[in-house]
Amino acid sequence: MEIGIVGLPNVGKSTLFNALLKKQAALAANYPFATIEPNVGVVPVPDERLAKLSAVVGNAPLVPATVKFVDIAGLVKGASLGEGLGNKFLAHIREVDAIAMVLRDFSDENIIRAGSTDPNSDYEVLLAELILADMQTLEKIKDNRKDKVRADLASRIYQELAQGKTVLELTFTDEEKLLVKQMGLLTSKPILKVLNVDEDKLLGEGIRISAKMEAELAGLSDIEQEEYLSSLGLTNSGLETLVQQAYQILGLQTFLTAGEKEVRAWTIHKGDTAPVAAGVIHTDFEKHFIKADVINWQDFVDLDGWIKARELGKVRIEGREYVMTEGDVVEFKVGI
Repeated sequence: MEIGIVGLPNVGKSTLFNALLKKQAALAANYPFATIEPNVGVVPVPDERLAKLSAVVGNAPLVPATVKFVDIAGLVKGASLGEGLGNKFLAHIREVDAIAMVLRDFSDENIIRAGSTDPNSDYEVLLAELILADMQTLEKIKDNRKDKVRADLASRIYQELAQGKTVLELTFTDEEKLLVKQMGLLTSKPILKVLNVDEDKLLGEGIRISAKMEAELAGLSDIEQEEYLSSLGLTNSGLETLVQQAYQILGLQTFLTAGEKEVRAWTIHKGDTAPVAAGVIHTDFEKHFIKADVINWQDFVDLDGWIKARELGKVRIEGREYVMTEGDVVEFKVGI
């Protein structure tokens, strides 16, 4: 899963990115376009189930699922026409699975606003630039007389975007969805609104993150982080909230494997069957899938692992049609 962190200049994108990676991997500076090339980092997805599973199987090493965050240069009004870093910025967005729009809602006036006014207005500016960029892409496609089906679809989408809609809001047939995916349209990607707020505004609706606080959290131990968050009335860090929302908006879920060599979390889409999940571990596993031993992670922990769970008949044997559920602990059986 790859999430692009975007926003107007100086809204706290790079500060948040640094905090997420727990290191100063990106340049956080008080002037527009401090970030020119996209900074990329892979961070683990917090999952308390892994340690509990590991304790059952002899304290095996933990391998969490991961999320790739891409800190993309600040967008400005007119980016679709080449303002700021223009098309270079937009090209980086095309490569991510979801867009996290960081919107400024903190009170530090020492930080140059560089076009930012308020969260709602900033969001409209960002969205408008993405829509305009898509309309430019569609302009070229809809004039292609060699592919009438694709051209007609592009023309229809263009008219909808001209009314302020996004591609994600539109309805397509399965065949059309494949064509739309090939067009690489920016507004076909899910968007997460991330409010960068002062600490006293962290409680409220939506994804609220204090990039400044996240940077402070990054330097604390796990216990100290928990105490700090508790003092603010919070149970999750900004990273956990952002990842949870990203999983939800992208329709993702996690299954787990637990053995003496490692305890690992794997990311799949909701609705994926057991063979598809096996293919995430190794591509050949999907083709040679035979069956899967499945148990809920909590039952696995309560019953102290595979042996007792099997003795008590709590491990299910599932076939090719089984649809995976969140928190399944699985042992796949595959042929050669």
